[in-house]
Amino acid sequence: MKFSSRELILFLAVLLVPIVSYFVVFKPQNASIEKATIEIQHKKEKLATLRAETARNENLRNANEDISQRIVDMESLLPTGKEIDMIVRQVSALAVESGLTPPTLKSEKPVAAARFREQPLTMSTSGSFEGFYEFLLALERLPRLTRVVDLVLQDSNDEGIEVDAEFTLSIYFQGDEGSEL
Repeated sequence: MKFSSRELILFLAVLLVPIVSYFVVFKPQNASIEKATIEIQHKKEKLATLRAETARNENLRNANEDISQRIVDMESLLPTGKEIDMIVRQVSALAVESGLTPPTLKSEKPVAAARFREQPLTMSTSGSFEGFYEFLLALERLPRLTRVVDLVLQDSNDEGIEVDAEFTLSIYFQGDEGSEL
């Protein structure tokens, strides 16, 4: 069987159509699809990151609300500057109830803090160790914010039953509006 030139050209044209279409149509289309697939994958990763951040933001919002509520609760424990005398009387009464001698108190200058003030009181008292321990427990149960610093305990007799205590009691309070330290 012999092919004429016309048939040969037609045969070559039929063979060249898929080859030319691969380079002209399919190869650029495949590159476009691959590029779109990479972009979709990148966007999915970005979306997952954003979802994690959004969930974290919600957790942070809840944590901030909890902290704000705790601040309000703590501030409710802070007396005003006018109520400091009442707290000092309570502390003295606690010492006497615990079997200690009435404490001597020396008030120092109030110290400013962020949204509150601290009133340091230098106190000294004496009595049994058990009574002093009861006094500290009762002081801890007060509904106000206080702290004991610079605690010095000394034996007042040889048996170690009686102690002399000297410490600084800090009472936290809300500053009166418009007043300066």
